[in-house]
Amino acid sequence: MNQSLQLIIDFLNQIENVSVEEKDALIKAAKKIKSDLEISEFKLERTEKVKRTTSILLEETIEELEQKRKAIEETNLALQQSLDNLKATQSQLIQSEKMASLGELTAGIAHEIQNPLNFVNNFSEVSNEMIQEIKEERKKKREERDEVLENELLEDISNNLEKITHHGKRADAIVKGMLQHSRSSSAEKEPTNINKLADEYLRLAYHGLRAKDKNFNATLETDYDDSIGMISVIPQDMGRVILNLITNAFYAVNEKKNSPLTPNTSTSLSTKGGTTQSETKYEPIVTVRTKLISPPRGGKGGILISVSDNGNGIPRHIIDKIFQPFFTTKPTGQGTGLGLSMSYDIVTKGHGGELSVGTKNSKYTEFKIILPIHQDI
Repeated sequence: MNQSLQLIIDFLNQIENVSVEEKDALIKAAKKIKSDLEISEFKLERTEKVKRTTSILLEETIEELEQKRKAIEETNLALQQSLDNLKATQSQLIQSEKMASLGELTAGIAHEIQNPLNFVNNFSEVSNEMIQEIKEERKKKREERDEVLENELLEDISNNLEKITHHGKRADAIVKGMLQHSRSSSAEKEPTNINKLADEYLRLAYHGLRAKDKNFNATLETDYDDSIGMISVIPQDMGRVILNLITNAFYAVNEKKNSPLTPNTSTSLSTKGGTTQSETKYEPIVTVRTKLISPPRGGKGGILISVSDNGNGIPRHIIDKIFQPFFTTKPTGQGTGLGLSMSYDIVTKGHGGELSVGTKNSKYTEFKIILPIHQDI
């Protein structure tokens, strides 16, 4: 193009029947066009370089997004394998005559694992749609593309991957809880100071909750029978049972304390007869006690370990279900429902004892462990 313009300029210089002023104007205009074309060619060349660079970046980004997509698919596959493992270990969970029927158990497992799976699947689908939107956006001409939208989509994909990881870990925790629940302990019984064990786990549970929630507080009451001495138990397993019961007790009193229906300040109420009734501030109390049970005539004695709280109690319509695997009254994400069923198995099958519960609505809940003491120490 520039060569053609130069030929035109040379031709204009050779024309004789055109006035000098007209010739100068034509030559000036041609030179201006030539200059503009040179600038346009420079800009075009620079634009081509930018396009090539952008194309390379787009390819790298698409490749990275493809890798993330594959990672999401692998996560889904791993979760599906986890679900298969859960189904394979169902039969090991039916370890007590008080457990739910096989149909209820299957429904509980499916419900518990389905929540994180639904989250993972939903976020995966949404992320794939966002990737497609980015691809469509980057097919447009540069001046038509919305880079702000692209960045927002990439940020959303990153957030979705974090959520997928979170719910994947939750599903993994459920699997591990099932395996732990179904696994038989290989530990051996050994002489154990049950008072010291109970007190140790009481303090451990309390300070653990205090570390998570500085506002949590409760009165700890203990009543240990020193005449018990040493008894033969599996300390790790029995400690797990006591810890679980104490943690549940702390949860119950904390739930009642945070309820809007619970009085948290001392108030006085006037009645029509002129008398005054006081409404006392609620004080959370968790009590752990042990007692040596004297043997009946011709029978064998035992050890009582009780954990009680002054929370809201357990509703009567669910009292028969609390030792079933995966049954929980806690909100989603705060409990898998394996604690009490695992504790029941440890006490009854692992130690030949009994685990029972007593409760009164809005008043208290008390779990009682009775262990036989006929073992040789």
